[in-house]
Amino acid sequence: MPPSCCGCLSQYTHHHLVAFLLTFFSYVLLHASRKTFSNVKVSISAQWTPSIQNDSAAAFSPGETWGDNRLFEDEKQATLFLGALDSIFLFSYAVGLYLSGVIGDRVNLRYVLCFGLCGSAVVEFVFGTLTEWLHIYNIYLYCGLWVLNGLLQSAVWPCVVAVMGNWFGKAGRGFVFGLWSACASVGNILGAFLASSVLKYGYEYAFLVTSVVQFAGGVVVFFGLLTSPEEVGLDLEWETGLGPVETDTDSHKPLMSDGEDEAEADGRRHQSVQQPDELKAESPQAIGFCQAFCLPGVLPYSLAYACLKLVNYSFFFWLPFYLSDNYKWKEAEADRLSVWYDVGGIVGGTVQGLISDFMGKRAPVLALSLALAMGALVGYSRSPNDQVINAALLAATGFFVGGPSNMISSAISADLGRQDALRGSKEALATVTGIVDGTGSIGAAGGQYLVSLIESKLGWKSVFYFFVVMTGGSIVFITPLLVKELRAMWRDRRALRRQL
Repeated sequence: MPPSCCGCLSQYTHHHLVAFLLTFFSYVLLHASRKTFSNVKVSISAQWTPSIQNDSAAAFSPGETWGDNRLFEDEKQATLFLGALDSIFLFSYAVGLYLSGVIGDRVNLRYVLCFGLCGSAVVEFVFGTLTEWLHIYNIYLYCGLWVLNGLLQSAVWPCVVAVMGNWFGKAGRGFVFGLWSACASVGNILGAFLASSVLKYGYEYAFLVTSVVQFAGGVVVFFGLLTSPEEVGLDLEWETGLGPVETDTDSHKPLMSDGEDEAEADGRRHQSVQQPDELKAESPQAIGFCQAFCLPGVLPYSLAYACLKLVNYSFFFWLPFYLSDNYKWKEAEADRLSVWYDVGGIVGGTVQGLISDFMGKRAPVLALSLALAMGALVGYSRSPNDQVINAALLAATGFFVGGPSNMISSAISADLGRQDALRGSKEALATVTGIVDGTGSIGAAGGQYLVSLIESKLGWKSVFYFFVVMTGGSIVFITPLLVKELRAMWRDRRALRRQL
């Protein structure tokens, strides 16, 4: 029986709390600034399609100024370019994740994390604020800045997951990481409120506020974050409540273990415990990229996450625009309503992580949630023009889509990066996290342009059917792991009945 959450939490120190909060809020600030772009798409599109296409042109700017900054003939062209920018960002983000994960296992995690936070803040300030203040409107400049922004932001997620993996062991990982993975959703909520509060002054001020706050957060993290318990003299027993060898060998069990391997694993643990001095003498070596890709479970979960992140990030990038375009609600109202998807994701990630801890398995919880997500997507696509009903359906969709997404990107990535195949090579968590999230970002990148293309040709309802197909694809990819874990549960139950 897995340990209770209260028992798991009682073993943590104030150092664990500081590490939890600093990594949590560093990604909150990153996602808040990232969310700003999706929240101001309507305003940007209006700025890029002036003249007759923009009713506010005469009120704010002379005709010659609007002629100078007109990038597109109509709003459809602007929408396609916004979708292309999303894809450009995610492709560069995916490439950066593969690189930054490897770098994070070889360079001090604090340096890489702060470089990504502060560098991204500067780029977003130039993209959204400085170009508007100086009236510089250039497609190639926007594309180049967004490529650079994707590369810089990719340094953050593998580092924060690796730091969390260093501080928090297997016991209660589903609950702790489920709660912690709400950082992205909290960042989305914060970004939506910040953007909507200053949007009346111009979209450039939304970028200004979030980029300044993010830069300040990077400075705080640089001076305050401890990347591992060893930096304050805590050993692994303080870190997880388990001995050093037990932590390493058991940490993969929720994902990988089955009944046939128990005896062999017990033998390895017994043999390892007899030689603690030899283990301490070994210095952990960072694992290679190809080795990490070939670890058990990494490829199927990466492919499943590619499908799921496409759906999750489509809501992230397009939900406020969809609410404004489809229901004709004001942009500020759409921004505030969109946070209900993130509220559902926060609750979903925490509850599903807790359930997976008690079950000792991840795949069955994921598969059930994804199956229900398909129904939730169909239901939300038929939502009436009522904000209360829309918010309720949106929260349910976030619970079943955002919850599994949070689990794969955090708790499951930590499981994969601490499995038995990595004994003697502890420095692998950032690399594995980069692979999972990088593959997911490749899927999400291709999806963003497809969303704008499908919407322009077939309408929003076809976009939601596309999401249903992608969610089904996630279930297909985790099916082998699901079957393996269900068989292991069946064998465990039969063995328990024999004992009784």
